[in-house]
Amino acid sequence: MRRHASMVWMLGSAAAAVCAALPVTWAHAGPPEAAAGVVRWSAEERAVLASLSLQRLPPVPADPSNAVEKQPAAIELGRRLFNDARFSRNGAVSCASCHDPAKQFQDGLPVSQGVGMGSRRAMPIVGAGHSTWLFWDGRKDSLWSQALGPLEDAVEHGTNRTQVAQVVARHHRQGYEALFGAMPRLDGLPGDAGPQGSAAEQAAWTAIEPRRREDVSRVFANVGKAIAAYEKTLQHAPTRLDGYLEAVQRGDAAAQGQLRADEVRGLRLFIGKAQCVSCHNGPLLSDQQFHNTGVPPRDAARPDRGRAAVTAKVRSDEFNCLGPFSDARPEQCQELRFMVSDDPALEGAFKTPGLRGVAGRPPYMHAGQFGTLEQVVRHYVAAPHSAVGHSELTHRHAGASASKHAERAPIELSEAEVTDLVSFLHALSADQKSTPTEGAAHVRR
Repeated sequence: MRRHASMVWMLGSAAAAVCAALPVTWAHAGPPEAAAGVVRWSAEERAVLASLSLQRLPPVPADPSNAVEKQPAAIELGRRLFNDARFSRNGAVSCASCHDPAKQFQDGLPVSQGVGMGSRRAMPIVGAGHSTWLFWDGRKDSLWSQALGPLEDAVEHGTNRTQVAQVVARHHRQGYEALFGAMPRLDGLPGDAGPQGSAAEQAAWTAIEPRRREDVSRVFANVGKAIAAYEKTLQHAPTRLDGYLEAVQRGDAAAQGQLRADEVRGLRLFIGKAQCVSCHNGPLLSDQQFHNTGVPPRDAARPDRGRAAVTAKVRSDEFNCLGPFSDARPEQCQELRFMVSDDPALEGAFKTPGLRGVAGRPPYMHAGQFGTLEQVVRHYVAAPHSAVGHSELTHRHAGASASKHAERAPIELSEAEVTDLVSFLHALSADQKSTPTEGAAHVRR
């Protein structure tokens, strides 16, 4: 079941204690150890290990709301749109600015910088096609709809719909029309108009005849669909961990030496005592769900409510699966139709990030609250006490009880075990010889 945050409480309080990113720091890990050799795993453990292998990742699911996503022409157009800074108010911000291919398609900043300063980190987009809900709070229900959000956001691209349509007409007309048909007439439209911009832009948008507004919005939606087609080609590269996991399944003793002894000890902690796999599961090491794990708010006076603040926005979004620009039939939009929206666990809940390549992506959490991976781990070792403070803040904001989020069991790890977990998480990088800023993804052609 992909649908939602209430599932975390069904896992039990112990599992809930570790439902967000569990990366850790490399610096204190000490001298590297020798290869582990053959390690005994129980049948149950082998089944869990097999489920983590990248080779077990199914194909990216088709999005019925985006009819062009598999077309090579859409992928190529999307690649060019993704890298075009003309889709911004200052002509300097592209999708690649915050989703830099050289940095695992994120930017390495505590909060992202577009034409202004944001309030959350940029999430890596590799593997995002496997997600039902996009952004840290899940406020979009498709990858193409997600691609549209930053374009109209005042601190990200800061542009508007007529500007986007005009850039497409001037610079991408041939590729657009080959895919979507003739561009609509744009003559006589105001240069800056859209439903999300300044008061002047909104007034100019309202003054446009409804049919022409729909034409512009359709061009806008198609821009998102092309970008999503490109983004869905981005894939993680295999790691030493994947080689080890497959060797365990084959019973190949020699190949099991791909991990060091400390990394294997860390792997055992990851699927066992440290409980990380409760939320960081599957080949992408994420359950794609939303959890409040007591991460302190960036602004204590105005705590970020996360998922709880956006479920109504998802339902009312004109670019959602049920909206007028979707290519899906209503019955194909089951996640949106049955979306959970009234669970107290949504307060302060954020999406579980995938951990592949995590050692190269500091700082951590949804707003860069922790500068090192060791700080992240120690936050969870301190649970449930660390959870209560943020839970009280978020529930005070929502006028609800904080008791639900205090249902967490502490994770007890020794210093040596923290070090081993650090070592293991570094085995999640695709190239152990690369620097942390080198991307761990490749493009499927």
